[in-house]
Amino acid sequence: MIGWIILVLVVGAMAYVRLSPTDAARFHKPITATADEVRAGGAVRVIPGDAETFARLEAELSALPRTHRFAGSPEEGLVTYVTRSLFFGFPDFTTLQLVDGQIRMFARLRFGNSDLGVNAARLEGLISRLKG
Repeated sequence: MIGWIILVLVVGAMAYVRLSPTDAARFHKPITATADEVRAGGAVRVIPGDAETFARLEAELSALPRTHRFAGSPEEGLVTYVTRSLFFGFPDFTTLQLVDGQIRMFARLRFGNSDLGVNAARLEGLISRLKG
C-alpha cells in the first residue's frame, strides 16, 4: 500500500513539473548582469561578441538535447530556451542577450534551490563550442 502511495506521489510530481504553465515574463527578460556570476540555482556568463557570434551561440544552444525555444528570437537580440532534464523533465531556462558588444547568458532552474552546477556547466560548454 505504501509503495502505491509513493508511486502516485512521484508520478504526480513528474506530471506537475512537465505540465505546469510558465510565465514568460518571469524568465524572458533582459539580463542586467555585466560580469560572470554564480547564483543559487544558476549562473551568468558574459563574453565579447557580435551578431555573428550571437547567432552561432544560439544555434549551439538550440541543438542541445531536450531544448527548445521558449520566447524571443535571435533577430531581437534576446532569446530564451528551455532545457529539460532527461528523466524528471525539470526545466532550466537559458537566456541569451546581445547588447553593447557583449553576449550575456543567464541559465537558471525553475524548481528548487540548487542546480548542482548544471546551468553553469551548460554555459561553459556553449562557450567552449564557440572556441572549438
